[in-house]
Amino acid sequence: MARPQNCRRVNFMPECSFFKPRGIPLSSLAVIVLTLDELEAVRLADLEGLYQEKAAEAMKISRQTFGRILDSAHRKIGEALVMGKALQIEGGEVKMAAKRTFACGDCEHSWEVPFGTGRPQACPKCSSRNIQRSDSNRGGWGQGGGRSGRCRRQRQKQST
Repeated sequence: MARPQNCRRVNFMPECSFFKPRGIPLSSLAVIVLTLDELEAVRLADLEGLYQEKAAEAMKISRQTFGRILDSAHRKIGEALVMGKALQIEGGEVKMAAKRTFACGDCEHSWEVPFGTGRPQACPKCSSRNIQRSDSNRGGWGQGGGRSGRCRRQRQKQST
C-alpha cells in the first residue's frame, strides 16, 4: 500500500488554468493535467532560479520529492507543447498562503487581499495602476500556515 502524499506548500494560484494550441477547439484536444504542486515546482526552479534544495524547503518537502515533482511537470509541459495538447492546471495536495500584500508605487499605500481572488487592478486609495506584490510578503504564510492551517486537496475535474 502506498504512503499518503504529504502536503506541498504553494505560494500562488495561477490567473489562467488552461492553455491550448491556438485555433483548435478544446473539444478536439487531449488534455494533460498539471497539478498545482507541479506548477509551483516549475515556478521555483525555472522562473525563480532556485536550486532544488532551496525550492524543496520552500515547498516543505524533501529534495528528492521536489526532483520527482519537477521531472513530472517538465514531462507534462513538454508533451503538451510537442504533441499539441491542452494543459489544465488543477489539483494536488497543497496548502495555500492566506493573504497577499500589495503596495502602490505612487502613494506607497499597502493592503492585503485574500489568496485566490486575483490580482487587484488598482490601488484602493489613489486608483493608480502602478501596483506590485510587496517583497516582504512573497513566499510568506499566514497564521497557521494556510487558509485553514491544514492541507486541502484540490479536486481534479473529471474529463468527459
